[in-house]
Amino acid sequence: MTQEQWNAVDAYLTDTLIPDDPALDSALAASDAAGLPQIAVSPPQGKLLHLLARTQGARRVLEIGTLGGYSTIWLARALPQDGGRLISLEYDPAHAEVARSNIAAAGLDKIVEVRTGAALDTLPRIAAELTEADRFDLVFIDADKKNNPRYVEWALRLTRPGSLIIVDNVVRAGRVTETGGGDEAIEGTREMFDLVAREPRLDATAVQTVGTKGYDGFLLARVVS
Repeated sequence: MTQEQWNAVDAYLTDTLIPDDPALDSALAASDAAGLPQIAVSPPQGKLLHLLARTQGARRVLEIGTLGGYSTIWLARALPQDGGRLISLEYDPAHAEVARSNIAAAGLDKIVEVRTGAALDTLPRIAAELTEADRFDLVFIDADKKNNPRYVEWALRLTRPGSLIIVDNVVRAGRVTETGGGDEAIEGTREMFDLVAREPRLDATAVQTVGTKGYDGFLLARVVS
């Protein structure tokens, strides 16, 4: 199989299962125009996030890594308009501004809040604000990979039994099997897998994927206690 074939299949799946969506298309176009890296989830992946959030019956979602807000829009649309809330954390202020504009254009700025700054600085503040009723039903982690273990640890603190934690880009084009190479993204991902494997509060699997984003995959973990 080649990247060209993966792209063609993704295009077929998108054309067949995902109707044209001006807000999502505009979000990608605005992100490109602003010079953001083209690393947003693909449309089938975005729809998967949406369906997982709906299946979860999520009312509160935490996203670590906003970029231009494309995945944010997919997730936010799964939430109830009355009482739903999504907090998304973005390190880069310029990216956050693009995301806020895209989210507002999609009509979701009433339920989505984009917070700017290093997530490891922001997460303790979120924890301090949280009541038991405010705990997140779903956490989507798609940020700097070297900190994935820390993000999963925080996700555990901010969720409850029954919550879902999703970590993107965990296969790294197959390089997740490498050891001792000095790549911080791979080392962080492997440390995250080790943490999840020994964490009794999580029941997890990982799925390899191919498509317009190349060869990668995601981790899916349910908080069980």
